[in-house]
Amino acid sequence: MEQADLKGKAAIVTGSSSGIGASVAAGLARRGADIVVNYSKRAPEAEAVADIVRHHGARVCVVQGNVADDADCRRIAAAAQDAFGRIDILVNNAGTTKFAGHRDLDALSAEDFAGIYAVNVIGAFQMVRACVEGLRAHGDGAVVNVSSIAGIEGLGSSIAYAASKGALNTMTLSLARALAPEIRVNAVCPGLVATPWFTGRFGQEAFAQVEEIYKKTAVLGRVADGDEIAKSVIFLAGPDSRNITGETLLSDGGFRLSIGNPR
Repeated sequence: MEQADLKGKAAIVTGSSSGIGASVAAGLARRGADIVVNYSKRAPEAEAVADIVRHHGARVCVVQGNVADDADCRRIAAAAQDAFGRIDILVNNAGTTKFAGHRDLDALSAEDFAGIYAVNVIGAFQMVRACVEGLRAHGDGAVVNVSSIAGIEGLGSSIAYAASKGALNTMTLSLARALAPEIRVNAVCPGLVATPWFTGRFGQEAFAQVEEIYKKTAVLGRVADGDEIAKSVIFLAGPDSRNITGETLLSDGGFRLSIGNPR
């Protein structure tokens, strides 16, 4: 049984209506934290995640908002303060992409780049700014940015996506310096993850093929699911990582170790 070591804490998880975000929200609730479930478009899925949070005995607040909109970010932060009177943890999980082959430089427009950066980079920054006073108030705030191996190795769904996650990793370092010692800032960089987001994009059959290729390349020969990535996020958000800030934790099954030298 998991320890309720986050009892009395409040966490905001952006983009938590499905996938990794939903797993993070549920995992933090199991540890005792009250949760703001944020969604952009999928209200029924967000309410289903809220039911899971309640099942674990935590309080929950469901807030619609697009993190690319600064006013929405401030509204999400205000909702947490209104519902729980505090903000202790911010998980910047909301993200977007456009699928485009890296060799096809005409596949991405300036608008594509701007839209991806608006959510993946500027949105994360705006959420930190909206929450900073709450995170600072008790001297032990934690921000975890859900990034990607794409931002380290320059691969993934598109050049714009990889560049945005690289920017998010750099911003993690900058914020870790700027907000210490009251707030820790870290990032988790997953590789391929078996979530509905991926299977919905590729379809089950195509995803199975991608998954098989990934397993043959990654040295551990496996693909994580959302719950497994969530454990890394929750570790960096919780008290066991009080001495860690400014880190980017890869959770990729050792895929990076085989890039350029597949097994």
